[in-house]
Amino acid sequence: MNRGAPIVSLRSLRRSFEQGGQRIDVLRGIDLDIMPGEIVALLGPSGSGKSTLLQAVGLLEGGFEGSIAIAGTRAEELAGDARTELRRAHLGFVYQFHHLLPDFDARENVVMPQMIRDVPRADAVARADSLLASLGLGERLTHRPSQLSGGEQQRVAVARALANRPTLVLADEPTGNLDEHTSDTVLAQFLALVRGEGSAALVATHNERLAARMDRVVRLKEGVLI
Repeated sequence: MNRGAPIVSLRSLRRSFEQGGQRIDVLRGIDLDIMPGEIVALLGPSGSGKSTLLQAVGLLEGGFEGSIAIAGTRAEELAGDARTELRRAHLGFVYQFHHLLPDFDARENVVMPQMIRDVPRADAVARADSLLASLGLGERLTHRPSQLSGGEQQRVAVARALANRPTLVLADEPTGNLDEHTSDTVLAQFLALVRGEGSAALVATHNERLAARMDRVVRLKEGVLI
C-alpha cells in the first residue's frame, strides 16, 4: 500500500433488502475514501443506514454490491477465510453496547483478542495494561464488567478494539448509551487514543456536537453520502 493511499476505499457500494415483497434500498451508491490516521464522523439519524455501512466496511456480512478495498485489498475478490484474515489484520470494532465477556476482568477482555492473533501472553498483558491505563483504568484492571460503571465498560471496549493495533477502528454510536458528561469524557479518550495509536476511524453518530470534534464529517441521507 502506498503511504498516501486510502486505508478504505468504497466505490458504488449498494445494499438492498426485501421486506413485505418490496425492495428497500438502504445504501444507494456510496463512494468514500478514508486516509491513514484520519478520523471521520458518519452522521445521520437513526435508520439512515449508518450501521449497514459500518457492517459493509467491517466485512461482517455479504449481500453488498460494489467495491470495498481495505489497505489496498479488494474484499469482494476474497473468499471467506481470506476476508476474515483481512478483517482481523486491519479492523477494530467498538459498538454502542460494550459486549464485554462477563466472566473475565478488564485486563482479560483486552488480552483475549490478542491471544487469538497468537500474541505471546506476556506481551498481550503488557499491551492491555498500557491501553487501559491510558484510558484511566489502571486501578480497575482486575474488575469484571459487572463491577465497572457504564463509562468504564465502554473504555474497556475501546481498549479491546485497539488491542491488535488496527489500521482502522469502526465505531457504531460508541457513546450512545452514556449520559452527556460521560459521553464527552469517553469520546475524548477514544479520539486521543486512536490518534496516539496512528489508527484511522469511522465513527457513526447522530450527535452533531460529537461529530464536530472529528477530522471530517460525512452525512448519510436516503442511502447516499452528502
